[in-house]
Amino acid sequence: MSQNEARYTVRSLIVTALAAIIGTVLVLEMTGKISHTENKDHVPVGDFKAIHITEGETFRMSPKASELHAVCENGYLAIAADVDPSFRGILVDYKNRGVRCRRPSPTGPAVPRQPETQEGNE
Repeated sequence: MSQNEARYTVRSLIVTALAAIIGTVLVLEMTGKISHTENKDHVPVGDFKAIHITEGETFRMSPKASELHAVCENGYLAIAADVDPSFRGILVDYKNRGVRCRRPSPTGPAVPRQPETQEGNE
C-alpha cells in the first residue's frame, strides 16, 4: 500500500452511518411511510402477564409501581394510565375475551346485563 492512499477513520464511518439512518427516517417520514395515529381506539395500552401465586410460595416483582391502575368498567377490568385517565383499555385474554371484575354467580346470567332504559313507556 502506498502512503498517500486515503484511509477512513472510525469516526468518519460512525458519522456516515448515523447520517444514513437519520436520512432514511426523514425520507420515510416525508413520504408518509411512517404512520402516526391519533386514534387511541386501536393502540394497545400495554402487554400484561399473570403470575400464578400459591400459598407459601414467593414470587419476584419489581418494587416500583407501574404508571397504570385498574378500573371496573361495565363489569370488565379496564387498565388506565395514571397520567391520562382517558387513556383506558379493557383487559382481554389471548382470544380477545374480556376479563370480568367480579366472579359471576353460578346461578346468574353469563354476561352482565346492561341497565335497561325506559323510553316513552308510561
